[in-house]
Amino acid sequence: MIENKTEHLGPKHLAIIMDGNGRWAKAKGMPRAFGHESGFKSVRVIVEACAKRGIDFLTLYAFSTENWLRPKQEVDILMRILLKALKSELATMQENNIRLLTIGNLDRLPASIAETLLSVVAQTASNTGMTLTLALSYGGREEITAATREIAEKVKNGLIRPEDVDESMLNEHLYTADSPSVDLLIRTSGEKRISNFLLWQMAYAELYFTETHWPDFTEAHLEKALVDYKQRERRFGKTSEQLEKATK
Repeated sequence: MIENKTEHLGPKHLAIIMDGNGRWAKAKGMPRAFGHESGFKSVRVIVEACAKRGIDFLTLYAFSTENWLRPKQEVDILMRILLKALKSELATMQENNIRLLTIGNLDRLPASIAETLLSVVAQTASNTGMTLTLALSYGGREEITAATREIAEKVKNGLIRPEDVDESMLNEHLYTADSPSVDLLIRTSGEKRISNFLLWQMAYAELYFTETHWPDFTEAHLEKALVDYKQRERRFGKTSEQLEKATK
């Protein structure tokens, strides 16, 4: 995992928990499926807005390991929307020079979706603009557990020594090995928790919570969050005085 630079201009890596589709639909007297369909439209708007602003990495929490516990009908709807989006947005990603990555336990995804997803990842691999990562069937604890298990196997087989295990090595075994730490997390719909999302990667992330449901989240809401982020002092354990000296 690439380390962040100390320069505080804007987030290099923005992560978003897109929450509130179901509640938004319910408030309008509509089925949850309507909320998820509308939420996809917000994804398109925000991805293009982030690319336009020069954000290098955008990670979207699209489907968590816990989401498999939802009613089968709703899970099926989410999978259909995902498949449709992957097929329809490939051209847009190519036009905007966006590289697609995915993190999570893809073995649990339906075969048709996993195949389409990996195909889009392969077709956009040479793009050099923003990296868009979809967290699908993803859980932060599961990710750290898997990385720890891989390292333990290497120690067991004599490939590495226990004393060689450090933060850098763990970073290299995470799903996000090619991405920097998260600078800013945005969560919509009023919930104030990170819900097992990028637990390791958000150690020093700034957190921004908004009451706005995801289908109503616009480019203006994104800009407000980015302005708020730029006004914060990111100390990474240091004092304000130390930061001032470092910038002189």
